[in-house]
Formats: sequence, structure tokens, C-alpha cells
Amino acid sequence: MTDNEYTTEQTGAAAVFTIRRASRANALSRSLLLALGEFARDMARQPDVRALVVTAEGRRHFCAGADLYERATWTERDIVTQLGLYRSELGALDRCPKPVIAAINGTALGGGLEIAMACDLRVAATHVTLGLPEVGLGIIPGAGGTQRLPRLIGEARAKEMILLGRRVDAQTALAWGLVNRVVADGVDLLEDVLGWIEPILRGAPIAQASALAAVDAAMDEPLTNGLEAEWVAYDRVLHSEDRLEGLKAFTERRAPRFQGR
Repeated sequence: MTDNEYTTEQTGAAAVFTIRRASRANALSRSLLLALGEFARDMARQPDVRALVVTAEGRRHFCAGADLYERATWTERDIVTQLGLYRSELGALDRCPKPVIAAINGTALGGGLEIAMACDLRVAATHVTLGLPEVGLGIIPGAGGTQRLPRLIGEARAKEMILLGRRVDAQTALAWGLVNRVVADGVDLLEDVLGWIEPILRGAPIAQASALAAVDAAMDEPLTNGLEAEWVAYDRVLHSEDRLEGLKAFTERRAPRFQGR
């Protein structure tokens, strides 16, 4: 399937969703978010699909996060609606009974990294940069970043990335456990991913789904509880002047001047 913002195709037993908004740094629009959730739900029902792959066009950006130009026109009510869609649509990826793999072809920031973290496995090109810069814009990660990142790399490193806005390269991400595999320059990322997940593509679907369910159940604190805490925390910044200043500074291409109110 082809859309202005994405394409979907099936390669053998793998279904591939490709973000196609290179002119906007593959930023996550509301329509793209809805399409991603629909893709996850639809592919979960297809018996000939064994795994899902999420990637993007080009080499520069996997996804630069939320489309802030789109968001600049939104009311607070619109943003609350979007937070709910983050939970439902990325939740469809997270809860998919089939393995979901992020093929990170370029920079993944904010919501882009949160998409990748909602997947079961992550493979990155060697040149990528990963980060959650939201605090620098007067907000916080609102698509599960505060919950999934510490589960992947630990509390201390997660706080470092979130509070300092630290961006990490592919090798650091590999060492920290944020990605599972790094693909060298000159190697086709999608081809490498499809070859790497071959054991999944020819494996036993019931066993794989059962294994995913068992691993998810092993978490100490239910993710749903953590996402609820993130929602409450985001509500505090939603009503702040600093949030508006961060967004205004972004559109005016200047450093924000936060006042703590």
C-alpha cells in the first residue's frame, strides 16, 4: 500500500512499514501515527505475516519526533487527544503478538525514538543519533519515553538522556542495550534486518507469541501504570508558559527563554 506519508509492503513473511516524510525529517504527524497503529493491528491478523518491520526513507532521519509545525496550530485539547493516540497507536505496536523490529536508518529523536522503543527489537545504521530532547522544549516525552527508556537502559542512563537531552550514537546505544544490532556503512539496512530475523520468519508463531507474552509479564511494574504516571506528569507541563515558549522558540529558530512558570 502507498500513501503520501508512508508505504507498506510484504517481503516474504515480513510486513514492512516505511515512513515517507523525508522533506519533514520523517516527523510524526497525527495521520501517520494512526496509520502506524492500523498497520500493527492489521498485520497481527494476517496469518502469513510472521514479523513486522518499521523503517523510514532516506539515510538522514528515521523520525525526528512529533511534527511541531503541525502541533503549533493545536489547542491544549488537541494535544491531550494526541497523547491518548500515542498510548493507543504505539500500544498496538507494543502489544502486537508478532515480533516488531525497528530498522533505524537515521536520526531518531523524541517520538521517533519512542516508536523504536515500542518495538521488540531495534537495529540501527552506524551513523544514527538517538535522543529524547523534549525537556529542552519545555515538555517531557509523552509517547512512553519516560517508561520504556529506563526499562531498556536503566534509570540512571535514562535520566541522563532525558534531563540533559543527551543524544547517543549507534555504538553507545548498542553498548547500553538501547539497540540490539548496528549495521555498518555500505550495508543495506533493510536487507540486513530481514536476514537477521530469518529465524523469526521461519519460526513457530505460537511459540514466539507466547514467548513475547511471557517476557512482557516479567516486568516488575506494569507498563500501563507507568504510562498513566507519564500522562499525569505531562499534564503539568501542558498548562505551563514554558511549553508555549519552547514551541515558539522552535518555530522562530532561536534558543528558548524558560521562566519556570
